Amino acid sequence: QVHLVEFGGDSVQAGGSLKLSCVVSKGTSSDLCLSWFRQAPGKEREWVAHISATTEITYYNHPVEGRFTISRDNSKNMAYLQMENLGPEDTAMYFCAARVYSCIDVESLYPYWGQGTQVTISS
Repeated sequence: QVHLVEFGGDSVQAGGSLKLSCVVSKGTSSDLCLSWFRQAPGKEREWVAHISATTEITYYNHPVEGRFTISRDNSKNMAYLQMENLGPEDTAMYFCAARVYSCIDVESLYPYWGQGTQVTISS
């Protein structure tokens, strides 16, 4: 069983930055694809970014490309999401998710989820 715990969410002004962290509670996280999703009020949850297990290849959804950076530290069983130039449209609950091996941007194919951390951006 994989347990994920996110933290780092906060309320910041537009143009600001935040770094989210995700603790992966598993003996070895290096075989997991790690992703970030987000869900804004009244909207469906959307994929934000993912990073592959061993090659650490990253992919981003278009709204965040160039502003967000996903990374991981397998030695610490951690994943991160560095967010820059935040805008009100980035306000959402952010979730860390994991699946074994290959990365994909389909929410339903991720069996492991954290409880989320709230990010609120004021204009």
